[in-house]
Amino acid sequence: MFTTVYRRLDALTRIVLLGTLLAVPGYGQGQPQTATLSQVNGQLLTPAATADTDFGRAPLVLTLQDALTRAKANDPQFRAALTELGVAHQDTVQSRAQLLPNVTYNMQFLYTQGNGSLSGRYIANNGLHEYIAQGNVHQALSPGMLAEYRRVEMTEALARAKSEIATRGLVVTVVQAYYGYVVAQRKYATAQKAASEAGRFLDISHKLQNGGEVARSDVIKAQIQSQQQQRELQDALLEMNKSRLDLAVLLFPNFEENFSVVDDLRSPDPLPSLVEVQTAATRNNPELRVALASLRQTDQEKRVAWTAMLPSLGLDYFYGIDANQFAVRDRSGLKNLGYAASATLQLPIWNWGAGYSKVKQADLRRQQAHVELSFAQRRLLADLRSFYDESETARAQLESLSQTTELASDSLRLTTLRYQAGEGTVLEVVDAQNTLTLARNAYDDGQVRFQVALANLQTLTGSF
Repeated sequence: MFTTVYRRLDALTRIVLLGTLLAVPGYGQGQPQTATLSQVNGQLLTPAATADTDFGRAPLVLTLQDALTRAKANDPQFRAALTELGVAHQDTVQSRAQLLPNVTYNMQFLYTQGNGSLSGRYIANNGLHEYIAQGNVHQALSPGMLAEYRRVEMTEALARAKSEIATRGLVVTVVQAYYGYVVAQRKYATAQKAASEAGRFLDISHKLQNGGEVARSDVIKAQIQSQQQQRELQDALLEMNKSRLDLAVLLFPNFEENFSVVDDLRSPDPLPSLVEVQTAATRNNPELRVALASLRQTDQEKRVAWTAMLPSLGLDYFYGIDANQFAVRDRSGLKNLGYAASATLQLPIWNWGAGYSKVKQADLRRQQAHVELSFAQRRLLADLRSFYDESETARAQLESLSQTTELASDSLRLTTLRYQAGEGTVLEVVDAQNTLTLARNAYDDGQVRFQVALANLQTLTGSF
């Protein structure tokens, strides 16, 4: 009933009504304007509550694969790489078409001012009236055309390799943003637990003070700890909202904020051996393919420059009418309809050294491409070893981080019991609380570190 009435109110009335309701103590508790973490480890993470979700529009649930699909459709740099590939492919189509005969149809009327003769005043024309209606089959033949076609093919291969680099780079970006949001919500949940634990400990210290078992200083220290945890909770909330906005910019063309993500962080599978990774990198590395394609392209550019100094042949075949009357037969009964052919051979003789200069330019680019290929090979070996070691280290530390979290949780429980029994100090409890928070956050950061390291490794090798 309230929802129906609310929707019928105008915008100003809604603002006033919401301001009145929010001023009521306790109103909206349990429904914060930003996301809260209901469960983790395989469960859905609730997004920020919005007016739309309040009125029944369910949030969009995204997996990592969904995020990758949306990012590919909306990321401008990735789309630019695909556009360059599409343009390069069309250049290949156009260059291939130039190797084939072209057919055109021409219609023309030429009028010459008369002078009392049949030819008229312009001797270049065939009469006072000349009608041309004919088809033309044209074929150009030269070594440079085939070399240019192969050069354009190499350009398309280069664009394809660059698009693969853009694809894998986008995966790294999405993994960082997606799991950054997941971990930000985990840290917010950890901050909530820490704030709750600090509040519970403050209540315990108050009770012990009232019973004369601890000094006032313990209560002050517990209150300071509680206030500190509340500030950290606010910071965690801010960081979670920022990471959600960053992910929204990456995934949605209309800046949608009503979405949730799936927390699928878990214990990772073992990595392939270094030998297997090196084999995959040699076969699937796009950076290496870019360097190779650039070298092949410069090779073809040099061939194109050389072929510009070779002869070229042009063939034309005409069929139709080129007569003083627009008719199949003239007035005397002779046929106007017929055919003609021509062949043109061009021999480059002298161009003031411009052709040889282009050859030198292409050779300089070819030498640079050799240097870049050699560097790409060395860079691949270094990055492969670095990314593999990073992934191995991050994976190995996850088990240790998990055990540390369990130990810190047990330590806090035991330290609190010792404090309640009068055997521990308030500083020990505060230290145990901070240690548990740090351990939980370190474990979450460790999982993101492994996912990002794995994504970086797969930029070199492809998926495995």
